[in-house]
Amino acid sequence: MESKLVKRSLRPIILIFIAATALLLAGRQLLDQWNIDQQVMLWGNILLFAVTLLSFFLYTRSFGSKNAYAITRGMYASVLIRMFVCIVAVLIYAMMAGKNVNTGAVFGCIFLYFVYTGAEVAILMKLSKQQKNV
Repeated sequence: MESKLVKRSLRPIILIFIAATALLLAGRQLLDQWNIDQQVMLWGNILLFAVTLLSFFLYTRSFGSKNAYAITRGMYASVLIRMFVCIVAVLIYAMMAGKNVNTGAVFGCIFLYFVYTGAEVAILMKLSKQQKNV
């Protein structure tokens, strides 16, 4: 797949990262009122952004293959890596925080997970349609 097209397609994901980071930094008082740990949310946002980029590149790399199994393997590998990294991150956070786990921040990160996933799926569907038309 054309790298210029892939790079252009990443813009919404990058904008989501920048917007979420800006909102988290600007909304510290609101997060405190809701008893949500800003640091956990910021680190969760960074992790989700990185995992989304990795997932996105696994998907787009598989688009170039004519083998349907390769595309399916890329899709499943991407989903499994994303889920595994997120689960491990939550478990590490829970072990480090002990009884002080901030459930509001964990649920906030789950919300960000869905935002990133939704954006990625929408972009990949658009890329897939463009790839079929070429």
